[in-house]
Amino acid sequence: MDLLAYIPSPSSGVIYLGPVPLRGYAFCIIIGVFVAVWLGGRRWVARGGRVGTVADIAVWAVPFGLVGGRLYHVITDYELYFTDGRDWVDAFKIWQGGLGIWGAIALGALGAWIGCRRRGIPLPAYADAIAPGIAFAQAIGRWGNWFNQELYGKETTLPWALKIDGDADAGRVAGTYHPTFLYESLWCIGVALLVIWADRRFKLGHGRAFALYVASYTVGRFWIEYLRVDDAHHVLGLRLNNWTSVVVFLAAVAYLVISAKKSPGREEVVEPAAVEDGADVSAGPAPATATEASDGAPAGSGGADETGGAAETGGADEAGAVAAEAEPSKKP
Repeated sequence: MDLLAYIPSPSSGVIYLGPVPLRGYAFCIIIGVFVAVWLGGRRWVARGGRVGTVADIAVWAVPFGLVGGRLYHVITDYELYFTDGRDWVDAFKIWQGGLGIWGAIALGALGAWIGCRRRGIPLPAYADAIAPGIAFAQAIGRWGNWFNQELYGKETTLPWALKIDGDADAGRVAGTYHPTFLYESLWCIGVALLVIWADRRFKLGHGRAFALYVASYTVGRFWIEYLRVDDAHHVLGLRLNNWTSVVVFLAAVAYLVISAKKSPGREEVVEPAAVEDGADVSAGPAPATATEASDGAPAGSGGADETGGAAETGGADEAGAVAAEAEPSKKP
């Protein structure tokens, strides 16, 4: 049967930015990180955080995530690097592909936790802010598999089939296959939009937006993983990543239920105000607001910032009046 159409694979996995060669896989990862940080930063400011905080913490989270993603891949596919005829040095060649999302999220969370502690920020609130950005980053990053002609699905003659070039060294057989990279990319976009909608609709807090992202992603990863034909470890007839998806899904749903009972609603304060040199901080830390971040008003200048975020509830003036009555005036 002749194909009406198919998705061609790149003839090369290298993109040239002028004279500079850049691996397509690495390029997709880099773009995904920028999108995640940009969107996470906007959401963080809208929650009352300060401009630049997400990027500062990403300096910790991203390297940890890359290391974690690579470690998961190497450990679960050790035979690709540590068996006869294999070169263990290839385990460090991350540009050739091979990042496990499970390891990336796990160690990335550790890096984010370190960054959050240094800033006095609750990790769950930070995770909620960056959750949809991570999903968009995954959607972009999956196109790196397209550049490398890897992780495709079963053979198919569908019009959107992916054309794969034969390569004996890489273990590829020429043909047309399910473009699982595209399926997962589209699924991740849907997950990101779902989290954004649910967060606006239900005011998710205390890590529940992140848990929703995790639960939604694992549902799609389960059926997409089932389509893939690359070598993988199997347990009771299912690929290892299928079992991982099930376990992580159950953990995310359990967190959603337990968190909703223990900590309903959303955090009122997500980030203490930065202490300016010479500023009077006797009244304690106050959160930055989205309004302050947008108009560049300095911390401690009065208004909503000094009322602990009361502007969000429309009570900035009332809170200021109460504070004025409660504190005796100080004469110079």
